[in-house]
Amino acid sequence: MKTVILAGGRGTRLEEETVITPKPLVTIGGMPMLWHIMKGYSRYGFNDFIICLGYKGYMIKEYFANYRLHRSNLTIDLSKAEGGVQVHEVRSEPWKVTLVDTGAETQTGGRIRRARPYVGDEPFMLTYGDGVSDVDIGALVAYHRSHRQPATLTGVHPPSRFGLLDIDAEERVRRFREKPGAEVWINAGFFVLEPETFDYLGDDGMPWERDPLETLAAEGKLKVYKHDGFWQCMDTIHDKRKLEGLWAAGNPPWLPDRGAWE
Repeated sequence: MKTVILAGGRGTRLEEETVITPKPLVTIGGMPMLWHIMKGYSRYGFNDFIICLGYKGYMIKEYFANYRLHRSNLTIDLSKAEGGVQVHEVRSEPWKVTLVDTGAETQTGGRIRRARPYVGDEPFMLTYGDGVSDVDIGALVAYHRSHRQPATLTGVHPPSRFGLLDIDAEERVRRFREKPGAEVWINAGFFVLEPETFDYLGDDGMPWERDPLETLAAEGKLKVYKHDGFWQCMDTIHDKRKLEGLWAAGNPPWLPDRGAWE
């Protein structure tokens, strides 16, 4: 099963980094966010990726075009006129990576639609290029297959940086709540989709999160896989620092046994 990753947005709320680098290449522990996401899928044997490019997409192409060189030891013989590069101890994953230009201004629904020729007529997975999780991808796929609906999204409890105010009708604060509560779920990505979901997509200006998902939900064709474990997006510099801290601690929740995966 192929995995489509949306990696074309501008990441304006992380502008400290994205003014130079596309958001999916912003690093955590020295490795791009894309690498962390792909490692999460690879743990469960899913190694075929379609990456939807947009803003500064050429940098993502260059990253993967030179990936094996970046990850290996080299001997470069400059003493000979013809030169030559000898690669030692290749450290590379068994990934197949298709890089698709989907337009700098294209919305998420348009990016998915443009990936259709590379997906084919098979079920596929989809996620955002800025969020990591310890979701069990194998269990997610099994859940999707069990309910026989066109679409599954992964729901998580939103991480909260702020306490919430419980306010009554007369605008009086009744109490403070430190967390939003177990009843609140948000869309975390990590979708599993049937080919028929392409029929819900419109032009390049259509966000996936609006008409397509809302129509699927209204028709009773969108199921949620509830994940109570770790999930974190990298939307701001605060989020990046949080992820960097978890990585530096030595056992990041989204990549357990980190040493075996580096």
